[in-house]
Amino acid sequence: MPNPSRPRAALAPVPRSNPLRQLRASDLRGVARLATQATTSISHVAEGVHQSVLGTLGLPGGAQPGQARGLTGLVYQSIRGVTRLVDASLQAGLARLEPFFGPDEPPSSVHWEREAVLAALNGVMGDRLQHDNNPLCTRMGFYRDGQPLDLANLAASGAATGKLLVLVHGLCMNDLQWRHQGHDHGAYLAQALGYTPVYLRYNTGLHTSENGAQLAAQLESLITAWPVPVTELALLAHSMGGLVARSACQQAQQAGGQGWLALLRHLIFLGTPHHGAPLEKAGHWVDTLLGSTPYSRPFARLAQLRSAGITDLRYGHVLESDWQGRDRFLRHPDRRTPVPLPEGVACFAIAATLAPRRSPSAERLVGDGLVPLRSALGIHDDARRTLGFGKARQAVYHRMGHLALLGDADVAQQLQHWLEPA
Repeated sequence: MPNPSRPRAALAPVPRSNPLRQLRASDLRGVARLATQATTSISHVAEGVHQSVLGTLGLPGGAQPGQARGLTGLVYQSIRGVTRLVDASLQAGLARLEPFFGPDEPPSSVHWEREAVLAALNGVMGDRLQHDNNPLCTRMGFYRDGQPLDLANLAASGAATGKLLVLVHGLCMNDLQWRHQGHDHGAYLAQALGYTPVYLRYNTGLHTSENGAQLAAQLESLITAWPVPVTELALLAHSMGGLVARSACQQAQQAGGQGWLALLRHLIFLGTPHHGAPLEKAGHWVDTLLGSTPYSRPFARLAQLRSAGITDLRYGHVLESDWQGRDRFLRHPDRRTPVPLPEGVACFAIAATLAPRRSPSAERLVGDGLVPLRSALGIHDDARRTLGFGKARQAVYHRMGHLALLGDADVAQQLQHWLEPA
């Protein structure tokens, strides 16, 4: 177990440049689309408040709730109509100008700040970005050193081994952020145990079940195309990434099994909210409070900007059936289908708590600042939902936060211990 008094290393510097120079030509179209959508959304909010005031005077509204009628309704419709025309003109004009800006970026460049902003944006509203085909939407893929995985180059360099480690990041993060406090678990395990680390990048704003299905398919393609025969596969997942990994395993099993699942030997979770996180539940209560009066009800649109990925964290959804056919913003009980850990795979859970070791009640309630301790350990009052990590396959770190799990030396040593050959 870690020494709580041991000082943490300072955050290692990352390459920085002028943020404006990191913009790509396609980013202009993405930002323009967001701006016009924001204008449309604000007009809906304003019209809703306007109609709520008129309703108190006994004046009827339009055909839909929150709509005004007559000249007032026509004004709001005109605003939205003009906004749509402006959006179409901007998209067409900027698309024609993109070739004059040259290539988006040199193949070897990695823009840390830009990628961090995009990761956060996709986490908050990635489902909308995908629906609108916005250029800012992140597409799932495997990366190394911030660049798309180049298997031909990997084979030529001799860096590919038969021991494959896939790292899956959490909400509002990306593959670059596995480097934390000057440490990278993937690089550490490559040196210590001979794994070849590959980092997943994905849109964390999508449903975890959607990302799970994509991950299962991409793992199958990765195993097939890997330069050398894969002898074993390990998945290391942080936070939401653990739900995505569990979803991929379950969907691969339901599909009759895939080649990668047969090679999966270890599945390690770092601070995964297996049974939900209170932060999303707080967001749900914001919805409820804003909807409690006719004057604040239009502003509930703003609270409901949060993505499908975020609302999946309310209870820790893994399957499509957990959310399909339900309004994800309405209050409802936990109706998840119990999903056990994958059979034949050694599964481990690492949890953190900000509480000191001597305070069992505090460590139960506080958690790591984002995920409760019981949720990270897969413990549930309903025995059918308890994941049942064995005592030897659990590790709890005190006085440690959610993100610190990514850069702690003691956590790295625990990972090495679990992954070492028996």
